[in-house]
Amino acid sequence: MISSSAYNYGMTEIIIASKNPVKKQAILHGFQELFPGESFFITPVDVSSGVSDQPVGDEETRLGAVNRLNAARLLHPEADYWSAIEGGVSTVDGQLSAFAWIVIANRQQTGWSRSASFFLPPGVADLVNRGVELGEADDQFFGRQNSKQMNGAVGILTADKVDREELYRHAVLLALIPFINPQLFPVK
Repeated sequence: MISSSAYNYGMTEIIIASKNPVKKQAILHGFQELFPGESFFITPVDVSSGVSDQPVGDEETRLGAVNRLNAARLLHPEADYWSAIEGGVSTVDGQLSAFAWIVIANRQQTGWSRSASFFLPPGVADLVNRGVELGEADDQFFGRQNSKQMNGAVGILTADKVDREELYRHAVLLALIPFINPQLFPVK
C-alpha cells in the first residue's frame, strides 16, 4: 500500500526531479495507471543531473537520472516517492539513437527502466555530435521552439503517433514493477 505524507491529506506525494511538464505527466499517468484507486500530488523540482547537458550512452544517462533522484530526495525527504527521467543518446552502427532512463524510489525500493530508443535523422545527429543538446537540436533542425516540453523528437518524427510522454510513460510503468510486485523484489 502507498503511504501518504503529501500536503493534501490522503494523497501520495511524488517528487519529480524536473520541471518539464512532459516528464511530470509521464510520471503521473504511469502511477495513475498502475494505482488507479490512489490520488497523487506531484511536486516538480529543478535539480542538477551531475552529468553532461546531453548525456551519451547508457551509463552516463542512467547516472544522470540517479543523481537527479538523489538530489530531489535531499530537497524533499518527507515525500512518498522520488522520480527522475534523463534523456540520452548513443551511437549504434554509426547512427545516433535517443532514449531515456527512468528511476523511481520510495523509502524501501528502487525501480529502473530504459525507454525504447529511436534513431535521429543525420541533420539532428550532426548538431548533437557538435555539442548541441537534443531538444535544442530538434528546434534548430525542425524550426520549432521548446519541442522538448511538447512532443519532442519522437513526436516530430512519428507524426505524433508516439510523443515524448508516451515514450516515457511505458518506461515509467516498467520502473514501477517492483512496487506492484513487492513479493518478487525483496528489499535489500
